[in-house]
Amino acid sequence: MHKKINNISIFIEFLAGSGLAVFFHIVLNHAEAAYIIFGVGILLSLATYLLREDNEETREKLIDQYNHAHEITFTIAQITDPECREKAYEILAGTQRTLALLLQGYVPLDETEFYLKGTKYFGESTSQVKTVNPMTTGCDSRGALLNYYQANLRAMGRGVQVTRIFVLNREDLTDEEVQKVLLQQLRDKIEVRITYRDELPAVSETSGRNTASSFDFAIYDDKVAIEVFSQPGRYYGRKTRTPALVANYQHLFDLIEHGSHVVTEENGRVVLAADALSPGL
Repeated sequence: MHKKINNISIFIEFLAGSGLAVFFHIVLNHAEAAYIIFGVGILLSLATYLLREDNEETREKLIDQYNHAHEITFTIAQITDPECREKAYEILAGTQRTLALLLQGYVPLDETEFYLKGTKYFGESTSQVKTVNPMTTGCDSRGALLNYYQANLRAMGRGVQVTRIFVLNREDLTDEEVQKVLLQQLRDKIEVRITYRDELPAVSETSGRNTASSFDFAIYDDKVAIEVFSQPGRYYGRKTRTPALVANYQHLFDLIEHGSHVVTEENGRVVLAADALSPGL
């Protein structure tokens, strides 16, 4: 109907201009004015036609964008069952949290995706990989972790420097399972350091970070970073390529590395390098 009204308006404008031109030509016998009026009338009709078409096209695009932006809202509004509506709002809240992560420059990942991405980035690394990991034991038989660790070794075989800082409690260093993990990585030529939990930097020191860190992340060639979420939830971790965010992880790594301890193997056990050099202290 709106389109038909526009077409009728154009036709009426054309008739009005033509009629006025005919009136000047026949009744007033003023041919020159009649031609001018007819020409101006045609141009005005064309101009108003083009304006109406442009306005109509803009209107349709805006309506489409509005409907697309409010599609979820319209769908929820049509849900009549209270329990179903409550569930819908719960799903919507989770989606909004995911969108907030994407807006910040993070891609959320489930656990399988997280280790798959980590393995992939190890394969793409060309110079250096820096990681911080809480000390965990009893997980070395999981396929995803085994493949991830094998990617570490393959990267080192290509000349990539791998630095891993383990986060543990002070009493954990004497634990046999912890010793086993540290020895394996040292013997595989990974640069291993440890830091104690009570020596970790405070969250306020990690500029640009507004949540408590999990202290479980990796930086690949200073171009991409992945991190495990500190709190369990729908997603296991996240990754980012945004330079400013990667720089934040680099800053946090530098803080942790500054307070970390170099370890070495002595008589089949892992000890602090400082203790090995000064056994009498």
